[in-house]
Amino acid sequence: MSQGYTQSYGAQAAPGVPEAPAQAAATSAVAAPKKPGRDRYLDLLRSIALVRVVAYHLFGWAWLTILFPSMGVMFALAGSLMARSLKRPAWGVIRGRIRRLLPPLWVFSAVVLTLMFAGGWNISEDPDHGGVWGLVELVNYVIPFGAPPFPWSIGSQSGLLENTWAVQAAGVLWYLRAYLWFVVASPLLLWAFRRAPWPTLLAPLGLTAIVGTGLVTIPGETGNAVSDFAVYGGCWVLGFAHHEGLLTKVPRYVAVSCATLVMAFGLWWASGHLGPDGWDLNDIPLAQATWSFGFVVILLIYSPSWQELPGRLAKWDKLVTLSNNRAVTIYLWHNMLIMATVPILDQLYSLPFMESERATAALDSTYMIWMFFLVWPLIGLAILSVGWIEDLAAKRRPRLWPNGAKKRAGAGHRA
Repeated sequence: MSQGYTQSYGAQAAPGVPEAPAQAAATSAVAAPKKPGRDRYLDLLRSIALVRVVAYHLFGWAWLTILFPSMGVMFALAGSLMARSLKRPAWGVIRGRIRRLLPPLWVFSAVVLTLMFAGGWNISEDPDHGGVWGLVELVNYVIPFGAPPFPWSIGSQSGLLENTWAVQAAGVLWYLRAYLWFVVASPLLLWAFRRAPWPTLLAPLGLTAIVGTGLVTIPGETGNAVSDFAVYGGCWVLGFAHHEGLLTKVPRYVAVSCATLVMAFGLWWASGHLGPDGWDLNDIPLAQATWSFGFVVILLIYSPSWQELPGRLAKWDKLVTLSNNRAVTIYLWHNMLIMATVPILDQLYSLPFMESERATAALDSTYMIWMFFLVWPLIGLAILSVGWIEDLAAKRRPRLWPNGAKKRAGAGHRA
């Protein structure tokens, strides 16, 4: 990740006249460059992506996939960070990335599997995942190289959670699978990118045109995994291009013009291949790949590399810091927490002032808006409850609410 920082110098002594010790120390202190820190622009993009993911999974609005292609952005940011980390030995980097991913997954998996088994799911009798192979597939709840098994219907419509809750809860794990594949493949991808940058950058789009359009069909979850790898591979490699400075070598007007054409192609392709949810790009692999690719190019070509959030954005600094420090927790748990808002909000119907039809109709018409506002406090509780596991996974001291707020001077120290 490129970091922009300035270097200033104090007044120099006249030639042949030695500086006084105090002046020399001051000059040295001023001349020292700032340490490169986190790129707050990229942190802001990740936070926006997480909010958009929550909104999409709640409201289901297809146009959100066009407004901001969150998954492509998140893979690009992860690719940039991975390229920076691969300055160190590859095996150590891969091991570190996997170590930081797995403990939060294990806690999530333990809760979800416990609820599934308590709800009566017997994997050995599941028609889709029965037998020995079904038990083997459970390993994906521990190491997500493939798709984890789950019942398509569990419980009842009148239960505490709707009978498709397992699909929604475990469905988010595809992202961890794709991320893990990219992490493992990154040393080879980065090696190829440094030797043939443009072919490596564009190859995933070509692969998507083959496996994401039905031209070549790979059955089962293997096909889904390969398709996800192809669709978002271009964004991951764009992260490499951002870190390596390739995008800065292309005139901005050329990059933006080409990106716009690629995005236009994506929308054109989508118009002729609309899925069950219309313009939802998640159902149209080639449109998703090209639209996300062009969108990410424009975001990265204008990347200002902020050391701090500027202007009015500064008031969001703590929330941006918190969401970046707990991105895995937010992503893993948000669907479960969206569903948890329903039984909580349903209690409102039993309040005395809700007996009138007008009050009931008002709540019915604004129900999903209330869900959106309620899910964030629930996400906050999840961060407090299990977010600290991300710190343990990263070999850091556990923190309950890592929003970057500075402690009071002298706090935590005994006299």
